[in-house]
Amino acid sequence: MPHLGSMPDPKDKPRTLLVGWISRLDLALELGLSVDTLRRWEAMRTGPPCVRAGRKVYYRRAAVEDWLEEQEQAAPRRRRAGGRR
Repeated sequence: MPHLGSMPDPKDKPRTLLVGWISRLDLALELGLSVDTLRRWEAMRTGPPCVRAGRKVYYRRAAVEDWLEEQEQAAPRRRRAGGRR
């Protein structure tokens, strides 16, 4: 039986607690944004919803996908310049 503070056995089953969640850094990399942009969006409450676990910030992948779809639907359509008159 392992004692407190011991290293986990690599043969043990991997943890699955954070399956479906993504860190702020990983989300920034996937979206091609800076971590500061995501931090600013959180402060302004305009970005995808997130949760804090101590100093770490995590985003539920499904919530990010929902947020991206909302951005697509909310985006105003622009008319092309120089079309027929």
